[in-house]
Amino acid sequence: MAEAVTLTCTWGRSPMPVTGAAQLGYLLVEAAPAAPPELAVPLNFCLVLDRSGSMQGAKLQSMKEATKRLIDSLTPQDIVAIVIFDDTVQTLVPATPATDRAALHAAVDQIVESGGTALSLGMQAGQVELQKYAGPDRFSAMLILTDGQTWGDEEVCRTLAQSLGQAGVRITALGLGAEWNEKLLDDLAEATGGSSDYVADPGQILGSFQRAVRRAQGTAATEARLLLRLVREAVPRAVYRVTPTIANLGYQPIGDSEVAVKLGDLVYGQVNSVVLELMLPPRAAGQFRIAQAELHYTPVGQNGEQILKQDILLSFSTDPDATPFEPRVMNLVEKVTAFKLQTRALAEAELGNLAGATQKLRAAATRLLDLGELDLAEKTRQQADQLEQGGAISAATQKELKYATRRLTQKLEE
Repeated sequence: MAEAVTLTCTWGRSPMPVTGAAQLGYLLVEAAPAAPPELAVPLNFCLVLDRSGSMQGAKLQSMKEATKRLIDSLTPQDIVAIVIFDDTVQTLVPATPATDRAALHAAVDQIVESGGTALSLGMQAGQVELQKYAGPDRFSAMLILTDGQTWGDEEVCRTLAQSLGQAGVRITALGLGAEWNEKLLDDLAEATGGSSDYVADPGQILGSFQRAVRRAQGTAATEARLLLRLVREAVPRAVYRVTPTIANLGYQPIGDSEVAVKLGDLVYGQVNSVVLELMLPPRAAGQFRIAQAELHYTPVGQNGEQILKQDILLSFSTDPDATPFEPRVMNLVEKVTAFKLQTRALAEAELGNLAGATQKLRAAATRLLDLGELDLAEKTRQQADQLEQGGAISAATQKELKYATRRLTQKLEE
């Protein structure tokens, strides 16, 4: 397919000043589908929903309403399955075409809260349903919602996620409220190239479900990865994903001058982008090739990998007035810096280093304030004050800070 994906590379500063020494440069690499297809690839979609006793009341009612709205957004060509779990499991709707919405709604209305939480049972039953219609002609996805800790089966859940990922299934793992295991849900999503998120209250379930199904419906390509071939003496220092959410991707070194970065699935209406910190070799005035970028991806519903190549050029100048910063790139760098500070602060607080955590929280609050993130900056400052006074960060606040900082760049996407 002709130019199905665009690849754009933008320097944080161009031209760079001629200094005679190595200097730090920031490179933003963006990949996005060029246009939606005339016909979307049908879904093979399974909801794995917690109906344990703690879901009673507004949580359960909001989950049921969000599930019915999700069903309404599916096409007759899509396959849907619904699994509910507590400390037992029930396949409420075996995998079936999403044609009889009234019957599907009626099934959802039957859900009542009961029992404890055994997530692995729900995942196992969901895997069975997804296998019934798995194939290259469908995009397979699992949506998990839970509000509690699953006890004693975390490693079983991780093993199941690995198996689902190998089968091409993407997991969206949503934690509702404050009592769920964020490390586990993050691991489940990461194992499949999916996503995890914090749902603060029942009123947010609908929006989270709608985003999950839109991502699945809009997936244009899978297994996107960036291969960067650098000139000699150009050295990568760090790679961060900046959209759709911030994450430290690291990179896989290949020899002395090549690195590979996983970008994940490419979704229509969404840009997948990374910021690379590079130590750039000294250059005289002029324009030079710094690297060649290769984007590898597999279009959904098609066989074979596609490759898009682009030379990455950078100018150097001896004129100090001719070396402006690119505001959009540097804004993303600042958001990544706030994310790094916040992440390190929460890690140090967990290890008991309250002084280090407090210092980093204050630095993160300052960055967030400069970025105009006033509410998040104030919450971060309050937590720094609380730690300084000998208090602790609550589970709810920790999740709120972590996931809100991870989503700092979503406003740019919107």
